[in-house]
Amino acid sequence: MNAAPPEPAIAESLKRWHQMIAARRLDRLPELLDPAVVFRSPMAHTPYQGAPTVNLILNTVLGVFEDFTYHRELFSDDGTSVVLEFSARVGERQLKGIDLIRFDSSGAIVEFEVMVRPMSGLQALGEEMGRRLGPLLAAGNR
Repeated sequence: MNAAPPEPAIAESLKRWHQMIAARRLDRLPELLDPAVVFRSPMAHTPYQGAPTVNLILNTVLGVFEDFTYHRELFSDDGTSVVLEFSARVGERQLKGIDLIRFDSSGAIVEFEVMVRPMSGLQALGEEMGRRLGPLLAAGNR
């Protein structure tokens, strides 16, 4: 990883992502999402699909996370994927994780995968996300 710099469209999308995260406002996120974007949750076996669902998930998780901070950014050899290392808190539970984001050539996010550790942090995240979104996601995406 970290071999190729991203294409300008991807670099611009990533810059906009970081600006939204810093402002804790994802109201312009739909502009970055491919209509068929796929989200892979650390809690769910089956991926979630479609921009409306992914937008809902990412907006909700940003509200769940406290003290969210990105630490490192690593690019794939072809520059279309980035790994963003982060830390956050959910209630009393500290966690570390990574966002794996893949872009298309126009800079749209086509895949977004999250991995979280330790298990206690993942469980706290899953419980809170389930409380906030469980019925909506179960009805709309499964």
